Amino acid sequence: MPVHNADISAIFEEIADLLEIEAANPFRIRAYRKAARILNELPQDIRILLKQNFSLTQLPGVGDDLAAKIVEIVESGSCGLLRRLHKELPPVITELLHIPGLGPKRVKALYHHLDVHTLEQLHRAAQDGLIRKIPGFGEKTELNILKAVESHASQARRFKLATTTQYANALIAYLKEIPGVLQVTAAGSLRRMRETVGDIDILVTATEHAPVMHGFTTYDEVTQVLSVGKTRATVVLKCKIQVDLRVMPETSYGAALHYLTGSKAHNIAIRRIAQKLGLKVNEYGVFKAATRIAGETEDSVYGAVGLPYIPPELREDRGEIEAAMVGKLPNLVQITDLRGDLHVHTKASDGSDSIQDMVEAAKSLGLEYMAITEHSRHLVMVHGLDANGLLRQCDEIDQINSTLSGMTLLKGIEVDILEDGSLDLPDTILKRLDLVVGAVHSKFNLSRAKQTERILRAMERPHFTILAHPTGRLLENRPPMM
Repeated sequence: MPVHNADISAIFEEIADLLEIEAANPFRIRAYRKAARILNELPQDIRILLKQNFSLTQLPGVGDDLAAKIVEIVESGSCGLLRRLHKELPPVITELLHIPGLGPKRVKALYHHLDVHTLEQLHRAAQDGLIRKIPGFGEKTELNILKAVESHASQARRFKLATTTQYANALIAYLKEIPGVLQVTAAGSLRRMRETVGDIDILVTATEHAPVMHGFTTYDEVTQVLSVGKTRATVVLKCKIQVDLRVMPETSYGAALHYLTGSKAHNIAIRRIAQKLGLKVNEYGVFKAATRIAGETEDSVYGAVGLPYIPPELREDRGEIEAAMVGKLPNLVQITDLRGDLHVHTKASDGSDSIQDMVEAAKSLGLEYMAITEHSRHLVMVHGLDANGLLRQCDEIDQINSTLSGMTLLKGIEVDILEDGSLDLPDTILKRLDLVVGAVHSKFNLSRAKQTERILRAMERPHFTILAHPTGRLLENRPPMM
């Protein structure tokens, strides 16, 4: 089966987690995490790069060993190191790592202190008050783990948008090659650009005898066919994502795309408007009695109910319909609208490139300004800058600015907000900067009142400019702060 960048990234992340549980060399762990991030963000398909004889060691942070493992995964679909780690550690370890709030260190502690082998055992340990007795946990952490396990058990798995897009794009490209296929479009939450996606919805129009269903169900990444009919089919891909396919006539393409894109609440609101106008809206079109009056395009569907086209990203029934009625739909931000970037890291902390490389990339995008905002010293695992390191970088930025034209490089820092609301670097240093980005990277489990007080106190500092990632949430890994 084809291997996507997201597959390799996921394998490297899991290797890093398991190595951390085994207390392996921190530099080795960091190398796998960095490579995982690089691969997941890489715009080119690794398989294509290898066919073009591209040297993987040209990628930031990828040496000979990691390059060899990438080739191994692409060629075999798996990695010998990961198989070995799975043999050395119980299967539950991987499952525990999927529980929000349970990183490798906590999973290791739970396994060694309580001999936890299943999610049921973890749930029982939390209920029985055993987790709070482990050093570094406590009663509140135990309660959070209990809630996370119960939530994990009750919720269907969702996938990050960027990851899902890789699999969807590959499948769409494949479907477009089937003889007789006319149009292939992703719908559902993927088209609405939701941050996570439960499954992939795909709409196809094709000629009458096009072998769409056969092609879809025999796609080489399909591991299970749940259902198949003349116009509908559902499969599960090897990455565990479910895909629902719908084949519709061209005359119904717009209505079907609107229907399948959702959201459900948005569609219900549109149908209510249609009903007041004596119309009926469904996946086949817009009807007045038995006569179809629209449906070939989405524009025609909205136009039939007296509305302008509403972009998919806005279709959540959160005021977009009311805004459309009075001609006040917002203009979505486009790449061409961007004029600068106020939060980037270089290899001085946990980035991948030098300042000069970042400048050249920013200029190629037409940006007019860019702020270099490394992590500060408190974030040890990413080599955050101390005062001296930051001052040296400021001098480097001043020197680069003296040679720049048409673009300005700004001096900044992503400084840690400490538990008491103070900042990780003194005002005497911060005052030299153009902007200070404050961020919480620790003590996420403080009470709502203490967390709020902490952040407000930091924001009152004289050189504080921007609050970074205000909720502290990491999709699939860490819930938002209280």
